[in-house]
Amino acid sequence: MNVSLQQLKVFVAVARERSFTRAAREFDLTQSAVSRCVRELEDAVELKLFDRTTRQVELTNAGASLARRIGRLLDEIESTLLEERAAYDGHTGVVVLASNPVLSSGWVAQALARCAAAYPELTVSVRDQTQTGVLASVEQGEVDFGVVSTADPFDNDLLYAQVICTTPLHVVIPPAHPLARHASVAWRALHEWALITLNADTGVRVALELAFSANELKRRPLQEVGHIAAVSRMVELGLGVGVLPVDAHWPSPGASLTSRPLVPEVSVATLLVQRRNRSLRPNAAAAWTQFAAPASAFAQVAGGAPSASQSGTRPVVAPSRTVLHET
Repeated sequence: MNVSLQQLKVFVAVARERSFTRAAREFDLTQSAVSRCVRELEDAVELKLFDRTTRQVELTNAGASLARRIGRLLDEIESTLLEERAAYDGHTGVVVLASNPVLSSGWVAQALARCAAAYPELTVSVRDQTQTGVLASVEQGEVDFGVVSTADPFDNDLLYAQVICTTPLHVVIPPAHPLARHASVAWRALHEWALITLNADTGVRVALELAFSANELKRRPLQEVGHIAAVSRMVELGLGVGVLPVDAHWPSPGASLTSRPLVPEVSVATLLVQRRNRSLRPNAAAAWTQFAAPASAFAQVAGGAPSASQSGTRPVVAPSRTVLHET
């Protein structure tokens, strides 16, 4: 069966207008050209689509059924083409990213606000996933790009990564805690305290293992949870001291707590990841640029980050446009 899109469009127009003349004006064609187009379609589908008289044009039962179905299909084709065109506009359409859930509640939310301010017609949809899930989704092309955090050097043959920031680990404690008397806290000082931290999906476990090994500490029992709010609440209740990444990119531990940097410094890196050797769609590239903005820009969107005197932290400047394993 040889049917063209033009034939279908002309047929739907004639069915809607009940007139070959009006359909001809719509397509800037002659009436005879429209008649020929409809006749060729009838021959191709082997159905009579119109009953024609000198005064009127009426759809046959087959023509009416086909007109309804073809009309819906043409609308869907047009909508699909418009959506695809919008995706390459750079400032509209939908971008999908996958994120570590802890980062979604802090830095990712701030980056979404930046995107919304810069591109009001661009929708950025976030999928909270485990870090393994984030990397798999990016590799398989299910999302445009992903957000992860890690203490290890990033090494993946299928993915390209850009470091957004490196965040030092801090001990998080009540202001009256003995460790709060110091400007910084040595890792060995944690030996006598129960530790509360984030689970493996945030990269913190690996960072702790590196710190324990480097400082000849035995691994102590840890309470590992999935959200910073849970760590903070347990610390507030006196269940132990928290060990968390602390800077403008990560959610704040809470106003009732203070933090001190742990020394020697051990950091967690936050990364944007995308498929290697595959260009992002222009709208996804625009979103990526907003997510890669320096930490100071996020603080402005969030209404200002807490000062070092308020939080007990020192400011961390995110490296700009740092690339790992670029081909």
